[in-house]
Amino acid sequence: MLKYAIIFAIIALIAGALGFGGVAAGAAGIAKLLFGLFLIVAVVFLVLAALGIGAAKKALD
Repeated sequence: MLKYAIIFAIIALIAGALGFGGVAAGAAGIAKLLFGLFLIVAVVFLVLAALGIGAAKKALD
């Protein structure tokens, strides 16, 4: 997910440099959305890991 956010951010930068404002705004919006989703999923997984829920707990039991 982070990979796609970076790709869309690069597309937005290139489109903005070439003068394609609409495409740049759309790609930047998608990049922001994907990065936000990445952060939410990362925090959820960190909390689950801290609580000991998931594969690591099963491997230790």
